[in-house]
Amino acid sequence: MRTSLIALFLSVALFSCKQEKIEKTYKPRALAAGESFNDFPKDKGDALKIAKVDSGRKEGDLFVLKFRDTAILIQDDQRPLANKFYQPKFLNSQKTAALIQVADSSGLVSPFYIVSLKNEKPEVIKLDRPSNGANDRKITVGLQELSLSTILVNNDYIITLINGKVYPLKRQNEAERIQGQFLFSSGDRKTLIFATAKSLYQINYITGETVNLTAPASILDPATVATNVQQNYHFKENAKGSLFLEKNDDNKIVDISEFRK
Repeated sequence: MRTSLIALFLSVALFSCKQEKIEKTYKPRALAAGESFNDFPKDKGDALKIAKVDSGRKEGDLFVLKFRDTAILIQDDQRPLANKFYQPKFLNSQKTAALIQVADSSGLVSPFYIVSLKNEKPEVIKLDRPSNGANDRKITVGLQELSLSTILVNNDYIITLINGKVYPLKRQNEAERIQGQFLFSSGDRKTLIFATAKSLYQINYITGETVNLTAPASILDPATVATNVQQNYHFKENAKGSLFLEKNDDNKIVDISEFRK
């Protein structure tokens, strides 16, 4: 009897130890200036892992993110503890960083984070800049895939996959995220065009250069703005080699191939 009780106690103790190692909670930090996420692990086995835990939901499939055998949880101030995520994406081929969106309904859209391995340990970086824009509810749409390797997040960040780089976008007004609809990228995909209430706001996310091109209401009509811009503007290279829109003259041949959606 005594032997059985000891064996039972040891089994419970071992099970409890295993349970404690299943998950670990991390507090996110702010993104550092010029930070990138393209580290290589010392051991090829030390990579992040994505596992689907639920599918067929209206909001999207749910995933957990793991390092080794431990699930990564996120506790961000007063927000609920996050343990499941939407549409995770690796930021490099060695899988040492991933972009994740929390599976909850807090805020205008669920918050985004980057989980990155630094010195063989996970850390969490928040992608969240305060904004009080009048059109935030309309233009805060979460993740937009501009190409197979380029992602726009909430009109505030460009993330390039494969090399794990993050570019905070220069705002028109520092207190609010870009108050406009993303339309196109330039042919080299470095300049982004946003249709705002009164202008075409352009930003080269590599150099940080911006051009705010005033446009008439007829051009900015939401129903036809994309076609209007393609028919009436073209990209021109500036002295630094960056491409920005300028108005066509009467003899300009329209070439919509220079606009990348």
